[in-house]
Amino acid sequence: MRSFQFAFFRMLGRLRLRTSGIRVGKGVVVTGIPVIDPWPRSEITIGNEVSLVSCSFATALGVNHPVVLRTLAPAATIRIGDRVGISGGSICAARFVDIGEDTMLGANVTIADTDFHSLDPAFRKSDCHPTIATAPVHIGQRVFIGTNSVVLKGVSIGKNSVIGAGSVVTRDIPSDCIAAGNPCRVIRQLRPSELAEAR
Repeated sequence: MRSFQFAFFRMLGRLRLRTSGIRVGKGVVVTGIPVIDPWPRSEITIGNEVSLVSCSFATALGVNHPVVLRTLAPAATIRIGDRVGISGGSICAARFVDIGEDTMLGANVTIADTDFHSLDPAFRKSDCHPTIATAPVHIGQRVFIGTNSVVLKGVSIGKNSVIGAGSVVTRDIPSDCIAAGNPCRVIRQLRPSELAEAR
C-alpha cells in the first residue's frame, strides 16, 4: 500500500512540474502536488536531483502544507541548486532567492525576500506598494535549516551551516556554524570532524 502511495503521488507531482512552465533539471523527485506560481516574466529554476515533498506520509515529521514556490513580481527569481531537499517549505521571491547545492530545508521552512506589506499603515493592505521592503536571500551549499524556521529578507547563510528548528533568521549567518533562536544567532562553530566530509 505504501509503495502504491509513493508511486501515485510522485506521478501527480511529475505531472504538476511538466505543466508549471518552469525550468526543471534531471532526476527531480516530487512527492505530492507542489504549489508552483510564477509571476509573468519571472523565473523559477529547479536543479538536478532535487526532492520536493508535499505529502506528510513521505517525511518523518509530516508537513503542514505542500511545497510552495512563488514569485511575486516580474523579473523575480527563485533558483534551487542541485540535490536540494524541501519538505513542505514555502519560498516566495519578489526579487531573488538562491538556494545552494545539497541544502536541506526541514519540514515547513519559510524563506521570503520581502515583507509582503508596507510598514506604513495607510498602505498596509496593499501587496504591491513601493514602500514594501525587499532584499535578496542567499543560502549557501550544504546548509541544513531545521523545521518551522523562517528566513527573512536580505539574509545570507554561509555554506555548511545548521539552523536550529524554529529559528527566525533576521541577519547573516556565517559558514561552518550552528545557529538558532529568535532572532537566530551563532551558537558555535562546527568542529573539523563535523566538516570532514564537506571539505
